[in-house]
Amino acid sequence: MSEVVLSSRDGAVLTLTLNRPETLNALNRETTHALRAEVEMAGRDPEVGAIVLTGSGRAFCAGADLKDVNARALAGEKDLGADLRTNYTPLIRAIRACPKPLIAALNGSAAGAGLSLALACDLRLAAEGAQLIVVFVRVGLVPDAGSLFFLTRMLGLSKATELAITGDPVNADEALRLGLVVAVVPSDQLMPAAMERAHRLAAGPRETYALIKRGMERALHLDLEQTLELESQLQALAAETPDAQEAIRAFLEKRKPVFKR
Repeated sequence: MSEVVLSSRDGAVLTLTLNRPETLNALNRETTHALRAEVEMAGRDPEVGAIVLTGSGRAFCAGADLKDVNARALAGEKDLGADLRTNYTPLIRAIRACPKPLIAALNGSAAGAGLSLALACDLRLAAEGAQLIVVFVRVGLVPDAGSLFFLTRMLGLSKATELAITGDPVNADEALRLGLVVAVVPSDQLMPAAMERAHRLAAGPRETYALIKRGMERALHLDLEQTLELESQLQALAAETPDAQEAIRAFLEKRKPVFKR
């Protein structure tokens, strides 16, 4: 287990905790590599049904560790594009490619690449007082680590542009109104609420989740006719899974389905 990313299991739910509270869980190379490794390993683990990602201390993630970025720049590593391609792009890809549902439990602020990390997850829950901040413009940078992709698709061009060029924080209640989070709860109820959702998902049809996630990802880039064909292909695959067959039997027998692992 990495010290910068803590891992714990509760049944079929894996919790990953960013663990650099002294930097508000800012991301450096060690953290992005460790988190990517944990997500990829969980995606392959048949015992894991869902993943919760959160932060230690008072923040979810403050984004890139600018002290680390500056130190590397002084050492001659000044190409931020190369840094993104090496450290952040593989992490975001790993999260999006993971077949298991990922829930971001925002215990505090998610800013910059930390917001990108949260937006890459499938669901987000926020503690009261948490803020979502497209902070890049405050340091003269453009949104990265997937933020341009996620924000424009989740919010539309107008609102995404507003947040990107102002850097204004979005509080938890506004994030709920915008659909960026699915629930806002008191801080002491955040992890119980996230774990309840995660356990519910972990008990569900896991192969179906993987197909749904694959379909959602691809549908973003397709027209209606292409999407209809994609749905036909995925439905044919879903119907052959043991989960679907059990769910259909349960419906006909008027009972709750029991998905085997």
